[in-house]
Amino acid sequence: MLMRYKESPEPPPPGMVPPDWDDKIMHACVRIGDANVMASDGCGGELNFQGFSLSLTAADEADAKRKFAALSEGGQVRMPLGKTFWSPCFGMVADRFGVGWMVIVAP
Repeated sequence: MLMRYKESPEPPPPGMVPPDWDDKIMHACVRIGDANVMASDGCGGELNFQGFSLSLTAADEADAKRKFAALSEGGQVRMPLGKTFWSPCFGMVADRFGVGWMVIVAP
C-alpha cells in the first residue's frame, strides 16, 4: 500500500508539510514475509538513519542470502553473511537509503 500526500482525502494541517511534498509518501506498507513494515517520508528537518538497525529473520540460509542481496543492492555491506556463535547465518547491511539491516537465521 502506498499513499502520497497529494492522494490524501483530507489536506494536512497548515504548516505540517512543505508545499512541494505532493509526491512524498504519507503512508506506506511493505510486506516482508509475514511482517508488515510501515513507513512514511519524514516531515521537515535533516533526515538520516543513524544509531539503529532493523532486524530481519530469514527462514534458512537461502532465504537470508536472497534478502541480504536485495537489501545490499545499491547499499553497503557492513558485515558479510556468515556463521556466528549465535546464528548459522548472520550479516549486516545498509540499504540504498542508508537504513541499517541485520539479517539473521535463528539457531
